[in-house]
Amino acid sequence: MTEPRCVMISGANRGIGAAVAKRLHEAGWALSLGMRRPALPAWADAARVQVCAYDATDPASAIAWAKAALARFGRIDALVANAGIANPQDVVSISDDEMNALLQVNVMGPQRLAKAAWEGLKVSGQGRVILLGSLSGKRVKSARSGPYSVSKFAVVGLAHALRHAGFDDGIRATAICPGFVATDMAQSLTDRDTAAMTQPEDLAQVIEMLINLPNTASVAEFHVNCQLEESF
Repeated sequence: MTEPRCVMISGANRGIGAAVAKRLHEAGWALSLGMRRPALPAWADAARVQVCAYDATDPASAIAWAKAALARFGRIDALVANAGIANPQDVVSISDDEMNALLQVNVMGPQRLAKAAWEGLKVSGQGRVILLGSLSGKRVKSARSGPYSVSKFAVVGLAHALRHAGFDDGIRATAICPGFVATDMAQSLTDRDTAAMTQPEDLAQVIEMLINLPNTASVAEFHVNCQLEESF
């Protein structure tokens, strides 16, 4: 019997991460879920789902999590780096500590995770890295979105850099760039009705499609929007 492919998903306890985890679980993947407070989801088959403590600000946490995933499942085929934070201030008002927190979680966190999972992704021959960027990583929509945009511009650049670093080993990296998504984070930033936002399940469907594409169909960026804006 063929062993199921293994995906690591950060920020898997809610929102986009939880939706991606549930969809890939239903598709037969083995899941290693990184959470600040590890808890097995109610829908999870314990034989195929591992929950691990993960703190995006702690470099050792990424290494420990990747080792745990390899020890449990013997392989790492995909990484979905979803954990992220926002801070609605302008780039002049934000403090150094607050700006550093954005960069640590949104940029250094995914970079460390990719580095920790890299050898497993190489062995796969079809390793996939999905980074949760944002349309705020393609344009600055307002002054108060500035610091977040700085971090997400870096995430998009990181996806391109990882794509180059791993291409010859079959690793394909993609930056997913959504607009407003119906999550707790988005609801704290806008009064838009959640029914009019992109749903986490929509992004889960996109991510499943991307990680199943063959090596000959590399997608560097995937933009998703719930409203009509200029093109990116």
